[in-house]
Amino acid sequence: MTTMRKSKIVWLQGLTCNGNSHSFFNYPQMESFDTHFEVLYHPLLLGNITFEALLTDDTTFDFLILEGALSRDPLLLQKFNHPFEEVLDNLAKRAKHIICAGSCASFGGIFRLQDENKITGALFNGKQKGGYWDEKKNVINIPGCPLHPRWLVDTLLILQKENKISVDEYLRPKEIFSYLMHHGCLRNEYFEWKVDSKQFGEKEGCLFYVQGCQGPMTHSTCNKILWNGVSSKTRAGSPCLGCTEFDFPKKALYETHTNMSLPQTPFGVSKRAYYSLAGIAKSFKIERLERKLIDEDN
Repeated sequence: MTTMRKSKIVWLQGLTCNGNSHSFFNYPQMESFDTHFEVLYHPLLLGNITFEALLTDDTTFDFLILEGALSRDPLLLQKFNHPFEEVLDNLAKRAKHIICAGSCASFGGIFRLQDENKITGALFNGKQKGGYWDEKKNVINIPGCPLHPRWLVDTLLILQKENKISVDEYLRPKEIFSYLMHHGCLRNEYFEWKVDSKQFGEKEGCLFYVQGCQGPMTHSTCNKILWNGVSSKTRAGSPCLGCTEFDFPKKALYETHTNMSLPQTPFGVSKRAYYSLAGIAKSFKIERLERKLIDEDN
């Protein structure tokens, strides 16, 4: 019986809160993961190879996972007294695939807001192309704050088997990010009939019109695979913050962005069509839905 070769992973952190690492550590099928992959180095784990040995070795590996925003400024970022630029470029040229784990590594995230001229993602500075590298063909972005562990593991498994994966314009795997957070949301009927939730934590009502929910514009499967297999922000009564998009975090996260009192148009819908339908829907009073909202308030 032939033993399958484990794919080798090196995990490197830039400017980070460690959130994506901790999310990954909560992957429920870690025992199965260990049969397919070997983590050669992770800064939060005890491994068989030290950081110094990793840098002096010249062997190649399958995946370099980047967590955190990137910078070439030595005053902002260095690793164990090594210039970060030297470390990252050393490891990147030895990796078959480079995976940006989380919004900071993908687009710069919250750290980018400090100084977007010095702090970026790997290939993007927010929406703009050109981050730490201007170009690199083997980079894949898996944004999220943090990313869902399934997104990372599923991507690794596809690449392990196929050696390629279809991505969108922001280098996100289409297998995951072709969906919207809005898909699978249990509040969709309230969204369609424009019945608003007025405060956090309510089980009924839509969070889009008053609470600033970004679900209709955010590419993710949070309401399909859920977190810990149990819940999501909208199921818990909290708006989606759009953490998988290039412009996360937005200012005034919990406010609905409006244009002349009209809310932002959901992804893929023309403004004229949406506002026409919204006006018609708003003119109806769906007593069944509104009564449920009133009953909960009482």
